[in-house]
Amino acid sequence: MEKQPYLRTVNVTRYITPLREGGSLPALAEADDDFKYVLKFKGAGHGVKALIAELIGGEIARVLNLKMPELVFANLDEAFGRSEADEEIQDLLQGSQGLNLALHYLSRAINFDPVVTAVDAKLASQIVWLDAFITNVDRTFRNTNMLIWHKELWLIDHGASFYFHHSWSNWEKHAKSPFALIKDHVLLPQASLLQETNIEFKSILTTDVIRNIVNLIPDAWLQWEENQEQPEAIREVYFQFLSTRLDHSEIFITEAQNARATLI
Repeated sequence: MEKQPYLRTVNVTRYITPLREGGSLPALAEADDDFKYVLKFKGAGHGVKALIAELIGGEIARVLNLKMPELVFANLDEAFGRSEADEEIQDLLQGSQGLNLALHYLSRAINFDPVVTAVDAKLASQIVWLDAFITNVDRTFRNTNMLIWHKELWLIDHGASFYFHHSWSNWEKHAKSPFALIKDHVLLPQASLLQETNIEFKSILTTDVIRNIVNLIPDAWLQWEENQEQPEAIREVYFQFLSTRLDHSEIFITEAQNARATLI
C-alpha cells in the first residue's frame, strides 16, 4: 500500500532575516516547533503559484529519493510583521497572512559549486530528469539551487517550475514540450544515464503517487482571481499535466540527450 504523503503545519513565531539571494525575498524564520525554516511567501512575486510549484516539485523529488529539506505548511498570524521596520518586508508579511510554505533550514550548508564538487552520472541524470519533467528553468551555472550539507547534495527551490500555470492555457501543449531550456542545466554534461533513469523513475511515479502529491495543494492556494475554476478542477489540470508529461517522457529525454551531445 502506498504511503500517503503528508506535510506538517507549523506556526511562524519569529522573523529572523530576509534572504535576499532570491527574487521573491524568502526569509529565515523560526516556528513553534523550535526549528528554523526558509520561509516562502504567498504574497511574493508569483504568489501561490510559486508555492504550488515548490510543493509539487519538492515532493516529487522526495518520492524519487533525491535529498530535499522537509517541506512544511507555515501559518502566518494576522498580527505578524506589524513591528517590522522595513516597509517592503512589512508589506510582504501582511500580504502573506495565512498558509505559506517553508523548507527546513540546513544550517551551515554551502552552495553547490560544479567546479569544486563532482557529481556522478547517476545522480546527475536523476536531477536532470526531474527538472526536465517538472520544467524547472532554474538549475543553471548562474543559480544552481543545490546545497552541500554533510557532504551530500540537496535540492532546493523548485518555485520556477511548471511555468505553464502562469498563463494557464493550452496545458496539453506544454505537457508534451521538449523543454529546450534543459540545455542550460548545470549537471547536463554529467547526465549520461537519462534513458536508464527514465525507466526507473516512470516505475516509481505511478498514477496514485502523482495524484497523492497533487492532492497536497491546499484549497487556500487555489482561489485565483483570474480563474473561476474550483480547486478540484485546478488540481486535476496539474495531475493531467504530470501524467501526460510522464507518458511522453521520451520527448524531453531526447531533447536533453541531444542538448548534452552538443556539450561533450
